[in-house]
Amino acid sequence: MKYKFIEKEICYTGKELYPNWIYKNHNILGDAIVGFIGECDVKIENMADISDVLSNSPIYSRKMLHFIVEHFNIRLIEGILRQRLLIGIIRESLIKSGINPGLLFRKGDDLFYKDGKLSVSIAAKSINSVLIHFGININSSGAPVKAAGLETELGLKNFSEIAENIMSSYTRECGEIIDASCKVKGIL
Repeated sequence: MKYKFIEKEICYTGKELYPNWIYKNHNILGDAIVGFIGECDVKIENMADISDVLSNSPIYSRKMLHFIVEHFNIRLIEGILRQRLLIGIIRESLIKSGINPGLLFRKGDDLFYKDGKLSVSIAAKSINSVLIHFGININSSGAPVKAAGLETELGLKNFSEIAENIMSSYTRECGEIIDASCKVKGIL
């Protein structure tokens, strides 16, 4: 599995969650995770989460740290488990950055800081892969819900370093999972 932090700002609209987006736009073939910073503006017509569509809840954030992950040859349930793994790694990374673990918690596929929503996330099956988007607010102002941001509420600034640590940990963990599945003796 490969990873890359993209220096160029990208506005995430939901249209980026399609098969081979990472390969087509960043020349990384196969299982991969990319991180980038940019606005998040997902209109209803580009939503993958049907409950958000039914509740007419578009997603907006002025500035987010985004991750897009693509895994091939897995089922959606495994993709959702990997999404939860990514969330755990992100939480752990933020705690290592000095955030009080008692104030940072996971609920489903989102992270919260105190009573503010810190993230948005989705895992979806494409025709040939599972795609994950995870976005963490950097700036919480202007969000349509009570939100928290890495900079505004948590006081963090080193976003590319945070992203590199998260992507490196996720890539390593996924590799170790594959290795662990190969080294055990089958039970008869």
